[in-house]
Amino acid sequence: MKKLALVFIVVISPVLLTGCFDDNNDLKAFINKVHKNTTHYIKPMPEISKFTHFDYSASALRSPFVAPKPEAIQEKIQQMSGCLSPNPRRRKQPLEKYSLGDLTMRGTLGELGIVWALVEASDKTLHRVSVGNYLGLFNGHITEVNDNNIKVVELIPDGAGCWVEREATIVMTESSAEGQRK
Repeated sequence: MKKLALVFIVVISPVLLTGCFDDNNDLKAFINKVHKNTTHYIKPMPEISKFTHFDYSASALRSPFVAPKPEAIQEKIQQMSGCLSPNPRRRKQPLEKYSLGDLTMRGTLGELGIVWALVEASDKTLHRVSVGNYLGLFNGHITEVNDNNIKVVELIPDGAGCWVEREATIVMTESSAEGQRK
């Protein structure tokens, strides 16, 4: 055992110690290169501009979390009382779920002075309509049906709580062409 320990100390120890004395010239060259390329000067901090205080006071305005005064509500109702508006209690008709661009006039039918138009919806269903029926997304009321077109008056919101009338026409088309809106 003593011989084995002695052999280890004499033979193997010098072999292990030679790994500690490896050539590190490339490492020293890299360190020198970094030192040469590194700047030792730090730019000064930019000057901070002076803060100007702006006093925002909304104490004179109504809080959005408080209900408006009854006088303000009444005033708004009076402004809107003279405006056009659709009847909210009127029952919607089947063609009111389609825009006018999705409706195509395909033909007419007539009997005893009443003229009906045949209107095809975008889902390929055919509907019979006449003067007084409603169609389109904007409460479109049919005012005239003839052999060539359907005249519709729509109610378009004006953004201020009132409604504006707009005329539109659905023109008769051949079965190969698509419906048009003027």
